[in-house]
Amino acid sequence: MMRPDDHGVERGYDMELHRNRGALVLPLACVIGGGVLLVLPGEHVLLRRLVAVGAVLLGGGVLVGLLRPFRFVVGADGLSVRRPGLRRTIAWAEVAALALARPPARQGLPSTPRLLLVPAPGALADLPADAHHPVDGRAAVELLDLARVRERPAEVAAALTRHAGDRFVDALGGAPAADRHRTL
Repeated sequence: MMRPDDHGVERGYDMELHRNRGALVLPLACVIGGGVLLVLPGEHVLLRRLVAVGAVLLGGGVLVGLLRPFRFVVGADGLSVRRPGLRRTIAWAEVAALALARPPARQGLPSTPRLLLVPAPGALADLPADAHHPVDGRAAVELLDLARVRERPAEVAAALTRHAGDRFVDALGGAPAADRHRTL
């Protein structure tokens, strides 16, 4: 949506990503099931109560993590990020490169796309590098696991292309269709 700046001038479209809430069902079932087990009478009370308390604690812990504040906006000024471990606005001047990439699969499980940020020299020194840029191998920070948001990777890539320009690389898209036909 168009957002005006402090002077009332519309500066472009911002894209706000929304958390995928589909993962709430299982932890909620654990909490409810554990609560039911706690109040049921019967034999083997100690074992049942231990299992019930474990289910409530496990489900509750996962629910708390899923319900933590989340905000991720791609805009004209940069990236506004509010997630566990990171709460700040990252100006485009602080960004050397951004990439949508899929890390290598581990133990035969497919990996999900991630948004990686390579900070500009001297910027964002407090963020730990936990990944590498897929094109040139520079140290990068994982900003977002796209499996945790409702928007498709193509939508995120379009917003990043619009706002980040040549800083952004979509390593998920591969070669354009015209280039693939020439190599065949």
